[in-house]
Amino acid sequence: MSISDSKTFRLRVLSFCILCLFALYIWKLFSMQIIEGETYRMRSQNISQRSKRIPAQRGELFDRNGNVPMVLNIDSFAVDITPGEIPADNISTVIERLANILQIPSSTIEKNIPQSIRRSFQAVEVRANVPFRIITAIAEQIDELPGVSWRSKPIRNYVESGSISHVLGYVGDITRDELKIFYNRGYNNTSIIGKTGIEKQYEELLRGVDGFEFRTVDVKGRYIDNSASVRPPEMGKNLILTIDQKIQNLAEDALGERIGSAVVLKPSTGEILAMVSYPYYDPNLFNRQDSNESYLRLLNDLNNPLLNRVVNASYPPASTFKIIMSTALIEDAVLSPEKEIECHGEIEYGDRIFRCHIRKPGHGPLNLKGALAQSCNIYYWTAGRDYLGVDRIASYAQEFGLGKSAEIDLPSQTSGFIPTPQWKERRFHERWLGGDTMSMSIGQGFMLVSPLQMANAVAMIVNDGTVYQPHLLKEVRDPATDSVVSTTKPAVLFSSNISPQTFAQVREDMRYVITNGTAQFPMKNKIVPLAGKTGTAEVGAIDRWHSWMVAFGPYEAPPEESIVVVVMVEASNPWEWWAPYATNIIYQGIFADQTYQEAIDALGFRNLSRPRGRVE
Repeated sequence: MSISDSKTFRLRVLSFCILCLFALYIWKLFSMQIIEGETYRMRSQNISQRSKRIPAQRGELFDRNGNVPMVLNIDSFAVDITPGEIPADNISTVIERLANILQIPSSTIEKNIPQSIRRSFQAVEVRANVPFRIITAIAEQIDELPGVSWRSKPIRNYVESGSISHVLGYVGDITRDELKIFYNRGYNNTSIIGKTGIEKQYEELLRGVDGFEFRTVDVKGRYIDNSASVRPPEMGKNLILTIDQKIQNLAEDALGERIGSAVVLKPSTGEILAMVSYPYYDPNLFNRQDSNESYLRLLNDLNNPLLNRVVNASYPPASTFKIIMSTALIEDAVLSPEKEIECHGEIEYGDRIFRCHIRKPGHGPLNLKGALAQSCNIYYWTAGRDYLGVDRIASYAQEFGLGKSAEIDLPSQTSGFIPTPQWKERRFHERWLGGDTMSMSIGQGFMLVSPLQMANAVAMIVNDGTVYQPHLLKEVRDPATDSVVSTTKPAVLFSSNISPQTFAQVREDMRYVITNGTAQFPMKNKIVPLAGKTGTAEVGAIDRWHSWMVAFGPYEAPPEESIVVVVMVEASNPWEWWAPYATNIIYQGIFADQTYQEAIDALGFRNLSRPRGRVE
């Protein structure tokens, strides 16, 4: 090949390479603009787009009938500042002017917009729960408040704010620690989150899905007009609770202003019809600007109004534990129910004298039914120490669900405590003594239970050994259509192998307590036949005790028609043995369809009952 031919060949190769390169560039441009153009346009839009969160309204709460609102949403506003929209030489003036309108210190606003974000075009919330009149004042001066804006931010309105507060709970601003946990679930630093009660337990159902407003910004982060698009928020689900507000009010009034609790349970399903704990608090306090101060006051209150005493407090069960002792004695047949034990009012054991609540000469000879009716300590001390023993007693207590969680749908609850010889040796390095067994036999000593656990124990007797998981959620409903999304079905918490004949005998003996025993007068009721057991727990004082009453009724009705009521009045109140009276008032109101005032009149308790606020 000649030199000229070689040059021509190289030129052609170079030309071909250049042509291929141009063709490649042309293809790439065609691909980016035509084939993948939409993808790149979306990426470009995303880069230049700013989003603004639109908070979803929380779902609302209703009583079991679905027509009595307990928690609703009410309109409120939040005020924002976009620092980048305020001239640098005017920001202090704007902050001071806005602080005067909001009636807060300027330092509060300055704390929310530190120097590091003073040029940012992202809106920052400076005040929430702002009433409409304040928004009107801001709007009137908006020309002098560049960068200031407002938006709707609904707050919770707790329509029922008495004793139901422990059930409903309350919401509050998310904390830093909570945000670390929930950030990946869509929460941010302005989110509202359930803190206690149903608000916390069913947070995922109630919170809804936030919406967003998308707007395009220029290179300086300023909004471009007519560029907004909105993804609307989705409201959270509405919840129908098992609570009957009429029964709740009745139980609240029956307990009155006494430190203690009351719970009303349907044993055939586990539904809670009423749950009262006194003292209580107003959850609407947490919607106010001074919510932190309100919380601290409640936290420092010696009567602990934040404590739900039905599920989170535990006490010695006292003589209510004798129904479990009776079950054990009948089922194990270690002591004939007809065998009589003599009560002389006191019994000597070791270096101690144990005295019955009836001093000398005592109750005299009693069989099991009579001992339960008269709540004779001598009988149960002897039966527990000489016939059952600590291991059997502890085993039956555990079989009744004591010493473990009742698993109600609330964020926290106590397990109570059932002592054993092994525990005492580890805890105190002391041997278990017969005196410990005697104390345990009458529900004293180290044993602790919650009122809800005792309600489950009575439900077990009513249901012939089956306990259904107690629950507060009845239905979940769609907020738009009110259609039922899901329903809580009764779920067995645990079952017992104790014979139905044993439970039938215990129910009969509990009825005898009402007709011929310690509760004969306070539990007398012409409307509904009742069965139950009183309890008086020692607390080391000589003039006051815890007052218990556990009951079910109507007696001999099927479980589907029965209701369990447990009332516990703490010894911190002046002694008046009020629990059985309160229990009877609740039954009277439920089965006679009466208010509290009507019930105490029908029962003849008006002169016994201390007045309280509610009048119906």
